[in-house]
Amino acid sequence: MSRILYKDDDDFIPIQIGPSHPAVHGTLPIYARLDGEIMAEVDLEIGYLHRGIEKLAESLTYHQFIPLTDRLNYVSPLICNEAYCEAVEKLLGIAPPPRAVFLRVIMSEVSRIMDHITATGPNFVDMGALTVFWYSFKVREELYRLVEMVSGARMTTCYPRIGGVVRDIPQDFIPKLKKVLEQLPPMIDDLMKMLKKNRIVLDRTMGVGVISAEDAIEYGFSGPCLRACGVPRDLRVDEPYACYDQVEFDVVVGSSGDTYDRIMVRFEEMLQSRRIILQLLEKLPDGPVVIDDPRVILPPKQQVYQTAEGLIHHFNLVLEGIDDIPVGEIYHAVEGANGEFGFYIVSRGKKSPWRLHLRAPCFAIYQAFPQMITGRMISDAIITLGSLNIVAGELDR
Repeated sequence: MSRILYKDDDDFIPIQIGPSHPAVHGTLPIYARLDGEIMAEVDLEIGYLHRGIEKLAESLTYHQFIPLTDRLNYVSPLICNEAYCEAVEKLLGIAPPPRAVFLRVIMSEVSRIMDHITATGPNFVDMGALTVFWYSFKVREELYRLVEMVSGARMTTCYPRIGGVVRDIPQDFIPKLKKVLEQLPPMIDDLMKMLKKNRIVLDRTMGVGVISAEDAIEYGFSGPCLRACGVPRDLRVDEPYACYDQVEFDVVVGSSGDTYDRIMVRFEEMLQSRRIILQLLEKLPDGPVVIDDPRVILPPKQQVYQTAEGLIHHFNLVLEGIDDIPVGEIYHAVEGANGEFGFYIVSRGKKSPWRLHLRAPCFAIYQAFPQMITGRMISDAIITLGSLNIVAGELDR
């Protein structure tokens, strides 16, 4: 428990904000000492989930860990899936087929749009602008239907695999995706007309929750929260992975590092994700969606049922995991919806990682929260936290 709640000082009121999801968007307890409505002193705890996912990886095969990555950033799980599978592929020295790479990136950018809508919509609910929530979540819901069409699930997707993806996209997926993406620019345009000159929105967001570019870098910020400070850092451009070197898009930056800029950066990034997806759909290659390597991928069911070799391969891969895992350590990161999302894996040649650690963007960002809200009102703290888009699943694992 925070020292703030036990400090003996009659001039200030100690309170605990959360963990209450409607107020702080997750299991995030915040301890404060109030001078009226001003937060004179702030302390926090890094979440209440404590699921131990990193430790669980040590007793699971590399394949068995994939569903757990869905539970990290559960708002954009396909990016988490991609990051982990690419990390293991880097360790194994294998490359998935081009079509699988394109499909992963398409679904990751769909996830980014869904994540940014989930960040901005409820953030406006916090300040009473419910219209933004309903309008934007209509598009989000249609994107979730497309994710379900491809993966079979809305949130716990588990679509990428080590060596590719679990299945090809359905025949009607591309026209349906293009139809949903057509709704995005007019939706954002309508919202900008409603928000950019709204005096309540401007007063509640501009100059609120400010952090300088220097402090953001010092804390380890990445993603939209860093770019809102004016730092044009984006792993998709600075350290290209997958097929991002084959598309053109703009890195969106702000200037003030406040709540307003964080919101506006996310709105513009949705349009850039749309731009990436449309380019990849035009270039989408034909071919297999999974690597042809029996060490890594389960054999087709027909082989399992009709041949002894197929049955043995299936049995060994399920029970024993991938053979011949190289000894060593690797780190691989992708540009997650909230920033640099990476996996550090240490292998001793066994079926399970010896150690696995997640580099979660929210962990670095949340540490700066007390600095950003000390001296502000309680209502400003809620708005600021929503603009940071802290996801508890990746925060404390």
